Amino acid sequence: MTSSEMWGRDAAERYDAEETEMTSAPVLGATVGFLAELAGDGRALEFAIGTGRVGVPLRERGVPVTGIELSEHMAAVLRRKVDEDTLPVVIGDMATTVVPGEFALVYLVYNTVSNLLTQDEQVECFRNAARHLRPGGRFVVELGVPPLRFLPPGQVAVPFDVSERHLGFDTIDPVEQILVSHHFTRDGEDGRYRRGDSRHRYAWPAELDLMARIAGLERERRVADWDGAPFTQDSPKHISVWRKSA
Repeated sequence: MTSSEMWGRDAAERYDAEETEMTSAPVLGATVGFLAELAGDGRALEFAIGTGRVGVPLRERGVPVTGIELSEHMAAVLRRKVDEDTLPVVIGDMATTVVPGEFALVYLVYNTVSNLLTQDEQVECFRNAARHLRPGGRFVVELGVPPLRFLPPGQVAVPFDVSERHLGFDTIDPVEQILVSHHFTRDGEDGRYRRGDSRHRYAWPAELDLMARIAGLERERRVADWDGAPFTQDSPKHISVWRKSA
């Protein structure tokens, strides 16, 4: 049983509307272009495909895509966009669920690997990716760099968004490597805010490299964004690519 928190119906229905930046043409164009190049003429498997933010446009780009998704509510939103024959989705967790066939590409975007709240489950996720990859195939993960550099002694919270309709900050437990994202979102014009939070297990890039090695994968590339900017000590996130030996 996965430790990932389940996305309910209300959250699934709001997801696309609240993620306007991540569904914008510049972001999706770069993301889909990066993934399509790696997939080539092969199939792609998206772990935690959600509402199909990336999987649907990647399929429209001509890449055959299959998805694994834990939340039936998120998958139901995706199904309004595309039918099962065009983009199959299996309900299950990304650490253990197996779908038929081999893939040129397995990918996890937008911090989703951190939804697995234990190191063991994250390791199993890498193993599951390797299990699905054909020889020479790639596993891609998009993940934020833990914001510990922003924490002075005695402080446990880091703001990540302060805008007119949303206040967001993370609280961090550096012993358990658990980060809780807190959201205060203004729904209407009456000034009321809706509160929500989600738990994540953060991992350093080097820790992910070790997970990949355990799974039989070798790091091929690490960049700061989908446009391929160099990854530096100041990068807030990374896109990492690991390859299964031929």
